[in-house]
Amino acid sequence: MKNFVAVFVGGGVGAALRYWMYGAAGKLLGADFPYGTLLVNIIGCFMIGFLMSVFEERFIVQPILRIFLTVGILGGFTTFSTFSFETIALLRDGSYLIGTANIFLTLIGCLSVTWLGSVAGKLF
Repeated sequence: MKNFVAVFVGGGVGAALRYWMYGAAGKLLGADFPYGTLLVNIIGCFMIGFLMSVFEERFIVQPILRIFLTVGILGGFTTFSTFSFETIALLRDGSYLIGTANIFLTLIGCLSVTWLGSVAGKLF
């Protein structure tokens, strides 16, 4: 139950940070490109790589803190960071076929169902 609460609270913090960053980037850089989304994804990917490396190789942290920061905050901030970390882990561990498949299936699958969802939404 503690892990669930950690993810719940962290996810709220991450989502609020994502919302703030998206708005700040739009005001600062303009709205002609999704700068906020790009920044959130880049920062989230860096942070999950950094934190997971630190947690695995440098510092032992309580599992609940790791869950709060990675699954909670970063998960609420951007799920792209989780996709990126899992893909890098697969490739690092030598699972090149699965890692590459994950890249293509995620990219093509997500873009396809986003398009399909928008078409379905127009028919609704």
